[in-house]
Amino acid sequence: MKPRKTPLIENGIVVGTGSDKYETKNPVARYLLKTFDQAVAELAASVSPKAILEVGCGEGHITQVLLDHTQAKIHATDLSPTIIDIARGQLNSPRVTFEAKNIADLSSDQHTAPLVICCEVLEHLEDPAQGLAKLAELARPYALMSVPREPLWRILNFLRGAHVKNWGNSPGHIQHWSKKAFLNFVAREFELIEIRSPLPWTITLGRSKRCRS
Repeated sequence: MKPRKTPLIENGIVVGTGSDKYETKNPVARYLLKTFDQAVAELAASVSPKAILEVGCGEGHITQVLLDHTQAKIHATDLSPTIIDIARGQLNSPRVTFEAKNIADLSSDQHTAPLVICCEVLEHLEDPAQGLAKLAELARPYALMSVPREPLWRILNFLRGAHVKNWGNSPGHIQHWSKKAFLNFVAREFELIEIRSPLPWTITLGRSKRCRS
């Protein structure tokens, strides 16, 4: 499938990533993405999960990272049926199942997992606190989350000529956290276990305060 240069927009919401992020040919951007993938892989593998719930899987880039670096069964979800179909077409593994589901509609009866992954999603939410609470509800007990580190993310975008009209702000990003602000935000619902800062992201591994087991 030919990569898209821009994200899809469905019902006024940006879904997926297009080629600007994960399929970039820029050598510096590819190096930065490699360090991001490595951090996610190491943090996920550190808790040896038997099962993973991925919230906001997009076209499946992180899903593939998880397949390559864990032995877990992965249930990958995204709010867009179109994006789920793309991810399903790009990933062929008996360890992965897919479901089109909004984060708000995920259920503690059906969607809990030893490790919940939510990468590059929270910055898209109108109510990120509600999203964080949902992740804490589903994590039994761990969650791995990442967001762009601001304002560095926008500065680097602007310097490489991306999203110039929006001063470097990526499509669909409506929340913006510095590293300190994001850690304080996550600490509302999670005990922080490990923090990684590959340029230009903040990644956290935490234990849900709602999980008592």
